Amino acid sequence: MKKIALLLMGCGGVGRQLLHHIVSCRSLHANQGVHLRVVGVCDSKSLVVAPDVHALELDDKFLLEVCRVKGDGSSLSKLSSFGACQVFPDFELTARVFDIASHLGLVIVDCSASSETTEILSHVIDLGCCIILANKKPLTSTMEYYDKLVSQPRRIRHESTVRAGLPIIASLNRILSSGDPVHRLVGSLSGTLGYVMSEVEDGKPLSQVVRTAKSLGYTEPDPRDDLGGMDVARKALILARLLGRRITMDSIKVESLYPDEMGPTVMSVDEFVSKGLPLLDKSICERVAKASVSGNVLRYVCVIEGTRCEVGIQELPRDSPLGRLRGSDNVLEVYTRCYNKQPLVIQGAGAGNDTTAAGVLADILDIQDLFP
Repeated sequence: MKKIALLLMGCGGVGRQLLHHIVSCRSLHANQGVHLRVVGVCDSKSLVVAPDVHALELDDKFLLEVCRVKGDGSSLSKLSSFGACQVFPDFELTARVFDIASHLGLVIVDCSASSETTEILSHVIDLGCCIILANKKPLTSTMEYYDKLVSQPRRIRHESTVRAGLPIIASLNRILSSGDPVHRLVGSLSGTLGYVMSEVEDGKPLSQVVRTAKSLGYTEPDPRDDLGGMDVARKALILARLLGRRITMDSIKVESLYPDEMGPTVMSVDEFVSKGLPLLDKSICERVAKASVSGNVLRYVCVIEGTRCEVGIQELPRDSPLGRLRGSDNVLEVYTRCYNKQPLVIQGAGAGNDTTAAGVLADILDIQDLFP
């Protein structure tokens, strides 16, 4: 049986769902000759590890208790009295992770949303660890950190950083490895903004659509986190760097769907939703009508072509893959020498904790050949 030691950073929705997937897939993985041995789990305040990471692991009962405790909003430190484990406070966390990584062939799985994991990841890669990312921030940090993280491509996987479990990164890597140059990428990479744009296309006011999306849980608690476009910009930066563009976030032109005077430092969330959003209805409605006259629709997309890398609203043909997009699905069109007139189109659900965690789990299994 091939045994792979894992340390999970981040116990939010994706991290907890990953633990559920690991537990529920035990028999499947056993039939495949693989056992995923979770030796540690950490959040921003605590690190919980098995008593002896070389010989023991956090058992399934303990992992499910982690999910319960974190789902209730409590700290991992609460688990000190539950089962056999060691609990370390935040000021010891980094040193303990380094210590475990230096003595154990380890997979570090980053399901957090923190930029503070970047330093840890850049260090453990030198210790021979493998890295699996759902967190976008390490790959959108400085070029120095990026180069360090991807310096050993066999030891890093990050499919879930762009669109949950959709095979975008793997597909692009296969195309690039074949020598087929990628000329252009156009994609709708936000389920939230995809939903918003397809709903306003039907004549609904932007303010109504955003309020509905918020009530359905499609948006962040502050919808401006989605409407500002920065999440899409991070995904665009990851794709651009994958294609060899040596750029930073400052290089990307980002169109926000709200003006600065409606920003978080000026308006509260409630004020923005009740008073700010209705002021944006008219301009979006006019843009939708103008596009419709030409047989086009509006979509919030990223465009990467040559030195151009931007995210924002674009007019696109109604009968194109992006134009036909409805709801919260994601689409990426890939134009290469081989896929010239008819692009390679990757489409599907690109959001949700379940889908994202499944993509992370697939990435973990993809590197199993590196372990004895």
